[in-house]
Amino acid sequence: MPDVEAPRYVQRDQPTGVPPLELTGERTLPDVPEENYWYRRHLVVYEWIAGRIAARARAGGRTRVVDLACGEGYGAAVLARHAEHVVGVDANPEAHEHARLRYVADGLRFDRDLVETWDGDVDVVTFLQTIEHVQDPDGLLARLATLAGPDGEVVVSTPNLLTLAPEGAEKSENPWHVKEYRADEFRELLERRFSHVEIHGLYHARKLALHQTAIERLGWDRIHKALRLTKPFYGWFTPAIAASDFVLRRPEEGADLDRALDFVAVLRP
Repeated sequence: MPDVEAPRYVQRDQPTGVPPLELTGERTLPDVPEENYWYRRHLVVYEWIAGRIAARARAGGRTRVVDLACGEGYGAAVLARHAEHVVGVDANPEAHEHARLRYVADGLRFDRDLVETWDGDVDVVTFLQTIEHVQDPDGLLARLATLAGPDGEVVVSTPNLLTLAPEGAEKSENPWHVKEYRADEFRELLERRFSHVEIHGLYHARKLALHQTAIERLGWDRIHKALRLTKPFYGWFTPAIAASDFVLRRPEEGADLDRALDFVAVLRP
Protein backbone atom coordinates (compact mmCIF):
# COMPACT_ATOMS: atom_id res chain seq x y z
CA MET A 1 0.00 0.00 0.00
CA PRO A 2 1.26 3.54 -0.69
CA ASP A 3 2.41 5.61 2.26
CA VAL A 4 -0.25 7.96 3.58
CA GLU A 5 1.12 11.43 4.18
CA ALA A 6 0.51 12.93 7.59
CA PRO A 7 -1.82 15.93 7.44
CA ARG A 8 -0.19 19.36 7.32
CA TYR A 9 -1.46 22.04 9.65
CA VAL A 10 -0.69 25.64 8.74
CA GLN A 11 -1.84 28.83 10.44
CA ARG A 12 -5.01 30.31 9.01
CA ASP A 13 -6.03 33.90 8.32
CA GLN A 14 -2.72 35.66 8.95
CA PRO A 15 -2.46 39.42 8.44
CA THR A 16 -1.34 40.60 5.03
CA GLY A 17 2.40 40.22 4.62
CA VAL A 18 2.81 37.82 7.55
CA PRO A 19 4.03 34.35 6.50
CA PRO A 20 2.02 31.59 8.21
CA LEU A 21 3.91 28.97 10.18
CA GLU A 22 3.44 25.24 9.82
CA LEU A 23 2.83 23.10 12.90
CA THR A 24 5.81 20.78 13.43
CA GLY A 25 5.31 19.70 17.05
CA GLU A 26 8.32 21.68 18.24
CA ARG A 27 6.22 24.70 19.26
CA THR A 28 2.54 25.49 19.58
CA LEU A 29 0.74 27.94 17.30
CA PRO A 30 -2.41 30.04 17.40
CA ASP A 31 -4.77 30.04 14.40
CA VAL A 32 -4.62 26.27 13.89
CA PRO A 33 -8.00 24.87 15.08
CA GLU A 34 -6.61 21.35 15.60
CA GLU A 35 -3.88 22.80 17.88
CA ASN A 36 -6.19 24.97 19.96
CA TYR A 37 -6.00 22.79 23.09
CA TRP A 38 -2.22 23.20 23.33
CA TYR A 39 -2.27 26.85 22.37
CA ARG A 40 -4.79 27.72 25.12
CA ARG A 41 -2.87 25.57 27.61
CA HIS A 42 0.19 27.73 26.95
CA LEU A 43 -1.69 31.02 26.63
CA VAL A 44 -3.24 30.80 30.10
CA VAL A 45 0.23 30.77 31.66
CA TYR A 46 1.30 33.84 29.70
CA GLU A 47 -1.88 35.63 30.83
CA TRP A 48 -1.16 34.64 34.44
CA ILE A 49 2.40 36.00 34.18
CA ALA A 50 1.06 39.20 32.60
CA GLY A 51 -1.09 39.65 35.71
CA ARG A 52 1.99 39.28 37.90
CA ILE A 53 3.82 41.86 35.77
CA ALA A 54 0.91 44.29 36.13
CA ALA A 55 1.00 43.81 39.92
CA ARG A 56 4.76 44.38 39.93
CA ALA A 57 4.26 47.64 38.03
CA ARG A 58 1.54 48.82 40.45
CA ALA A 59 3.95 48.18 43.32
CA GLY A 60 6.53 50.44 41.68
CA GLY A 61 8.79 47.72 40.34
CA ARG A 62 10.44 47.78 36.96
CA THR A 63 9.03 45.46 34.30
CA ARG A 64 11.58 44.91 31.58
CA VAL A 65 10.90 41.39 30.32
CA VAL A 66 12.61 38.86 28.09
CA ASP A 67 10.62 35.90 26.76
CA LEU A 68 13.23 33.32 25.83
CA ALA A 69 12.35 30.73 23.18
CA CYS A 70 9.30 32.84 22.34
CA GLY A 71 8.39 30.86 19.23
CA GLU A 72 5.54 32.38 17.21
CA GLY A 73 5.51 35.47 19.44
CA TYR A 74 1.97 35.45 20.83
CA GLY A 75 3.19 35.15 24.43
CA ALA A 76 5.60 38.07 24.22
CA ALA A 77 2.74 40.14 22.80
CA VAL A 78 0.54 39.24 25.80
CA LEU A 79 3.29 40.24 28.23
CA ALA A 80 3.86 43.53 26.38
CA ARG A 81 0.35 44.71 27.32
CA HIS A 82 1.55 45.28 30.90
CA ALA A 83 5.36 45.53 30.77
CA GLU A 84 7.60 48.53 30.16
CA HIS A 85 9.45 46.62 27.48
CA VAL A 86 9.45 43.02 26.19
CA VAL A 87 12.01 41.25 24.04
CA GLY A 88 10.98 37.95 22.44
CA VAL A 89 14.00 35.79 21.67
CA ASP A 90 14.04 32.80 19.33
CA ALA A 91 16.74 31.27 17.14
CA ASN A 92 14.41 29.89 14.47
CA PRO A 93 14.49 32.20 11.42
CA GLU A 94 10.91 31.49 10.29
CA ALA A 95 9.46 31.99 13.77
CA HIS A 96 11.46 35.20 14.26
CA GLU A 97 10.36 36.67 10.93
CA HIS A 98 6.73 35.78 11.60
CA ALA A 99 6.79 37.24 15.13
CA ARG A 100 8.40 40.55 14.20
CA LEU A 101 5.93 41.10 11.36
CA ARG A 102 2.80 39.99 13.17
CA TYR A 103 3.23 41.47 16.65
CA VAL A 104 4.04 45.15 16.30
CA ALA A 105 3.56 47.27 19.43
CA ASP A 106 5.29 49.97 21.42
CA GLY A 107 7.83 48.44 23.78
CA LEU A 108 7.91 45.08 21.97
CA ARG A 109 10.71 43.72 19.81
CA PHE A 110 11.98 40.35 18.66
CA ASP A 111 15.63 39.28 18.57
CA ARG A 112 16.91 36.28 16.67
CA ASP A 113 19.39 34.70 19.06
CA LEU A 114 20.10 31.63 21.15
CA VAL A 115 18.72 31.55 24.68
CA GLU A 116 22.22 30.69 25.89
CA THR A 117 23.79 33.83 24.39
CA TRP A 118 21.16 36.59 24.47
CA ASP A 119 22.04 39.38 26.89
CA GLY A 120 20.23 42.49 28.13
CA ASP A 121 18.98 44.41 31.16
CA VAL A 122 15.74 42.79 32.35
CA ASP A 123 13.72 42.32 35.53
CA VAL A 124 11.60 39.32 34.54
CA VAL A 125 12.71 36.29 32.53
CA THR A 126 10.18 33.85 31.09
CA PHE A 127 11.23 30.47 29.73
CA LEU A 128 8.13 28.42 29.08
CA GLN A 129 7.74 24.84 27.85
CA THR A 130 11.35 24.69 26.72
CA ILE A 131 13.60 23.38 29.48
CA GLU A 132 12.54 19.85 28.52
CA HIS A 133 14.32 20.50 25.19
CA VAL A 134 17.64 21.49 26.82
CA GLN A 135 20.75 19.32 27.01
CA ASP A 136 22.26 21.26 29.94
CA PRO A 137 19.34 22.54 32.03
CA ASP A 138 21.47 23.27 35.09
CA GLY A 139 23.80 25.50 33.13
CA LEU A 140 20.93 27.29 31.44
CA LEU A 141 19.19 27.95 34.77
CA ALA A 142 22.40 29.54 36.02
CA ARG A 143 22.26 31.80 32.96
CA LEU A 144 18.63 32.74 33.66
CA ALA A 145 19.50 33.63 37.25
CA THR A 146 22.28 35.91 36.02
CA LEU A 147 19.95 37.62 33.54
CA ALA A 148 17.31 38.32 36.19
CA GLY A 149 19.82 39.62 38.73
CA PRO A 150 19.39 39.77 42.51
CA ASP A 151 16.05 41.61 42.40
CA GLY A 152 14.52 39.91 39.37
CA GLU A 153 12.14 37.02 38.83
CA VAL A 154 12.30 34.00 36.53
CA VAL A 155 9.28 31.94 35.45
CA VAL A 156 9.96 28.48 34.01
CA SER A 157 7.33 25.96 32.93
CA THR A 158 7.51 22.36 31.75
CA PRO A 159 5.09 19.46 31.23
CA ASN A 160 4.59 16.86 33.95
CA LEU A 161 6.11 13.52 32.92
CA LEU A 162 3.43 11.64 34.86
CA THR A 163 0.54 13.07 32.84
CA LEU A 164 2.35 13.49 29.51
CA ALA A 165 4.01 10.10 29.03
CA PRO A 166 2.42 6.63 29.14
CA GLU A 167 2.26 5.13 32.63
CA GLY A 168 5.68 3.86 33.70
CA ALA A 169 7.54 5.49 30.80
CA GLU A 170 10.48 7.81 31.39
CA LYS A 171 9.61 9.99 28.40
CA SER A 172 6.76 10.73 26.04
CA GLU A 173 7.03 10.14 22.31
CA ASN A 174 7.77 13.82 21.61
CA PRO A 175 11.00 13.70 19.60
CA TRP A 176 11.93 17.27 20.56
CA HIS A 177 12.10 16.54 24.30
CA VAL A 178 15.38 15.58 25.93
CA LYS A 179 14.20 15.20 29.52
CA GLU A 180 10.70 15.32 31.06
CA TYR A 181 10.30 15.91 34.79
CA ARG A 182 8.34 14.70 37.76
CA ALA A 183 7.51 17.39 40.33
CA ASP A 184 10.25 16.36 42.75
CA GLU A 185 12.86 16.20 39.97
CA PHE A 186 11.87 19.63 38.72
CA ARG A 187 12.05 21.16 42.19
CA GLU A 188 15.46 19.59 42.87
CA LEU A 189 16.79 20.99 39.58
CA LEU A 190 15.51 24.49 40.32
CA GLU A 191 16.68 24.60 43.94
CA ARG A 192 20.27 24.09 42.82
CA ARG A 193 20.21 27.60 41.32
CA PHE A 194 17.48 29.54 43.14
CA SER A 195 16.81 30.11 46.83
CA HIS A 196 13.10 30.82 46.27
CA VAL A 197 11.21 28.14 44.32
CA GLU A 198 7.41 28.31 44.13
CA ILE A 199 5.80 25.67 41.91
CA HIS A 200 2.23 25.92 40.65
CA GLY A 201 0.37 23.15 38.84
CA LEU A 202 -1.75 23.69 35.75
CA TYR A 203 -5.01 21.69 35.64
CA HIS A 204 -8.13 21.30 33.54
CA ALA A 205 -11.09 23.45 34.56
CA ARG A 206 -14.68 24.02 33.39
CA LYS A 207 -15.53 21.98 30.28
CA LEU A 208 -12.08 20.35 30.15
CA ALA A 209 -12.52 19.12 33.73
CA LEU A 210 -15.92 17.66 32.76
CA HIS A 211 -14.39 16.07 29.67
CA GLN A 212 -11.59 14.53 31.77
CA THR A 213 -14.15 13.12 34.21
CA ALA A 214 -16.15 11.66 31.32
CA ILE A 215 -13.03 9.89 30.05
CA GLU A 216 -11.82 8.61 33.42
CA ARG A 217 -15.16 7.59 34.93
CA LEU A 218 -17.62 7.09 32.09
CA GLY A 219 -15.39 5.66 29.37
CA TRP A 220 -16.11 8.49 26.93
CA ASP A 221 -13.17 7.52 24.68
CA ARG A 222 -14.75 4.11 24.10
CA ILE A 223 -18.25 5.55 23.62
CA HIS A 224 -17.46 8.16 21.00
CA LYS A 225 -15.46 5.64 18.97
CA ALA A 226 -18.27 3.09 19.11
CA LEU A 227 -20.83 5.70 18.02
CA ARG A 228 -18.49 7.07 15.33
CA LEU A 229 -18.68 10.53 16.85
CA THR A 230 -14.97 11.14 17.30
CA LYS A 231 -14.35 13.43 14.33
CA PRO A 232 -17.50 15.58 14.60
CA PHE A 233 -17.24 15.86 18.39
CA TYR A 234 -13.59 16.94 18.52
CA GLY A 235 -14.03 19.04 15.41
CA TRP A 236 -16.41 21.12 17.54
CA PHE A 237 -14.90 20.64 21.01
CA THR A 238 -11.22 21.41 20.38
CA PRO A 239 -11.67 24.82 18.69
CA ALA A 240 -14.08 25.82 21.48
CA ILE A 241 -11.47 25.42 24.25
CA ALA A 242 -10.56 28.69 26.00
CA ALA A 243 -7.75 29.72 28.34
CA SER A 244 -10.37 29.78 31.11
CA ASP A 245 -10.68 25.99 30.72
CA PHE A 246 -7.37 25.71 32.60
CA VAL A 247 -6.47 26.80 36.12
CA LEU A 248 -3.25 27.25 38.10
CA ARG A 249 -3.10 26.01 41.70
CA ARG A 250 -0.40 25.62 44.34
CA PRO A 251 0.10 22.64 46.69
CA GLU A 252 -0.78 25.02 49.55
CA GLU A 253 -4.23 25.28 47.96
CA GLY A 254 -4.66 21.51 47.97
CA ALA A 255 -3.23 20.87 44.50
CA ASP A 256 -1.60 17.51 43.83
CA LEU A 257 1.38 18.29 41.60
CA ASP A 258 1.60 14.65 40.49
CA ARG A 259 -1.73 15.19 38.70
CA ALA A 260 -0.78 18.52 37.14
CA LEU A 261 -0.56 18.91 33.37
CA ASP A 262 2.34 21.36 33.59
CA PHE A 263 4.51 22.83 36.30
CA VAL A 264 4.93 26.61 36.43
CA ALA A 265 7.79 27.71 38.71
CA VAL A 266 8.34 31.25 40.00
CA LEU A 267 12.00 31.64 40.90
CA ARG A 268 14.08 34.25 42.68
CA PRO A 269 17.78 34.20 43.64
